[in-house]
Amino acid sequence: MHIPDGFLSNSVTLAAWAASAGGIGYSLKKASLEMKDRTIPLMGITAAFLFSAQMVNFPIGGGTSGHLLGGALAAILLGPFAGSVTLACVLVFQCLLFQDGGITALGANIFNMALGGTLGGYAVFRTVMFVFRSDGGTLIAAALASWFSVVFASLLCAVEIGFSGVSPLGIVVPAMAGIHGVIGLGEAAISVAVLSFVMKARPDLVYLKPVRAEGGP
Repeated sequence: MHIPDGFLSNSVTLAAWAASAGGIGYSLKKASLEMKDRTIPLMGITAAFLFSAQMVNFPIGGGTSGHLLGGALAAILLGPFAGSVTLACVLVFQCLLFQDGGITALGANIFNMALGGTLGGYAVFRTVMFVFRSDGGTLIAAALASWFSVVFASLLCAVEIGFSGVSPLGIVVPAMAGIHGVIGLGEAAISVAVLSFVMKARPDLVYLKPVRAEGGP
């Protein structure tokens, strides 16, 4: 899903950079208002985990592999805005140190994954949490949010590629959605495993845990 240099048209590249700069700037402002003493250290730990975990690929058949994106998981642990900033930092380091995604396309990759995937996954997680108000419901919400975050980010990527004239939308959109729908299953499994451990060891680290009180017992 990491777009390399030369894939996007100049207009799409500039639009993505503008949207990413605005989105991350807004996220920084909102995150700073919510930050507690534990937030910055937890952001660092989460970033280190995501950076390492994204280096591990799992096979999904047909010679294709996937890896953890982590946007939904970051939002669940840190909140949507701090999660977006954290994943954006991971993407920057991946781009500069490992050439995972192009420098010119970094704005698009941040927009797709750090903003679209993280905020979209958080929206699904919060919505499902109002329906399932239990620890088991939290894991269900995390699984659905994680799957959605991957598919949604891939769709944003597909639209950018389509509008850049690299591939027709009718081909790239279903192709990206199909393969990332499978990758999303791995994302959901990993996120649930990590969240299960965190909920047992340090349930106070789950950002949305208190939301259950808003809708009742």
